[in-house]
Amino acid sequence: MLTPPAARSKHMCHNLPKEGPVAHPSRGIDLTQVSEWEAGKVRRFQDYLVAEGPLEIRVGGAPLTVTMRTPGHDLELAAGFLFTEGLIQKREQIASLSEESAAKPESRGNLVEVELAGAEFEREQVQRNFFVASSCGICGKASIDAIRVRGVQPPNPDFRFDPELLCTLPDKLRAAQTIFGRTGGLHAAGLFSAEGELLAVREDVGRHNAVDKIVGWALLSGKLPLADNALMVSGRGGFEIIQKAVVAGIPLLASVSAPSGLAVRLARELGLTLVGFLRGRRFLIYSSEQRLAPADAAARKDQQA
Repeated sequence: MLTPPAARSKHMCHNLPKEGPVAHPSRGIDLTQVSEWEAGKVRRFQDYLVAEGPLEIRVGGAPLTVTMRTPGHDLELAAGFLFTEGLIQKREQIASLSEESAAKPESRGNLVEVELAGAEFEREQVQRNFFVASSCGICGKASIDAIRVRGVQPPNPDFRFDPELLCTLPDKLRAAQTIFGRTGGLHAAGLFSAEGELLAVREDVGRHNAVDKIVGWALLSGKLPLADNALMVSGRGGFEIIQKAVVAGIPLLASVSAPSGLAVRLARELGLTLVGFLRGRRFLIYSSEQRLAPADAAARKDQQA
């Protein structure tokens, strides 16, 4: 849903042509003509839209999956997807990663080719799992069992984050959301240091894609595991977000909305600190609250040690 024009009028492009199809000023943003009705008056202007399109990921020349995403950081998205879904375990297993031009002009820029080295998986089973998970869902027990089978390790038990500092993260993330500031229509994931510094932010129509882009950035930059970082997401904390965070080694995940019941179960089992409804100076802790220690308490503990 788009932010009402009054809330973002400073970003509008009133000088653009008023007729014609949707324009494409950048990969992540579209422009279109809209009519606004307010108090009985109608006005027309050009407004920003979030761009959305399919990204096909091919491995070894064969299609693996297609995801709807906001164009941009596609290589990070592909790398993060392969890692968080367990198809690779380290950066060195990616022999090559490139954006390819598809045969059809309208599909160009929507294809990532991956060549793997030392990574094997049953392609048909993987494709079937992706289809089931994205279309009708699978039961909670099967979902958590699948994570257990992968041998995912609990995140850093010694990580600590000041609750007062945690309350500043939503504003920092929101200030860095350049596309959201224009469109009001997409999710974001922000990676923070233990000192509250925003290290990376990625935006996408899919909250899971935004997280994969962050993880892909860390993977390709040689920064995994993210054992000393917190992740802030703009949407709810769903099961797939928890899974991806834990696989990346992130010890604390916070969201501005509610987590799902299955997400809480997974966070508690794997020892992830899960925070929801982080708004203003209030939040709810659903698991592993010991990591949220005030700075002075952490200092006293270090002195005692």
